[in-house]
Amino acid sequence: MDKQRVEFSQQALQQDADNTFVRYALALELAGSERPEDAWPHFGYLLDRHPEYVPTYYHAGKWLAARGQIEEARRVLSRGIQVSSHQNNVHARSELEAALEDLAVP
Repeated sequence: MDKQRVEFSQQALQQDADNTFVRYALALELAGSERPEDAWPHFGYLLDRHPEYVPTYYHAGKWLAARGQIEEARRVLSRGIQVSSHQNNVHARSELEAALEDLAVP
């Protein structure tokens, strides 16, 4: 985790709490930190308020799976596949499908 990036992102969100990219970047930084649980409120915010922002689905799904929340991870990844298909985003859809398939492997 880069503390300067986290601080910059937090300050930027104070100016514009709905900045999708900054919130996404902050979630990724926090997910890789010593307190990864701090990432979920940002992933959740994006999933709820910006459901069209496809990158969130992959990382939120992986975050959930890493914490053993497999059914919720499947739900998030499946929703991401739907959104990316609707946007005709073939690359994102294939990454989401691969992540979903990885969950099926014991």
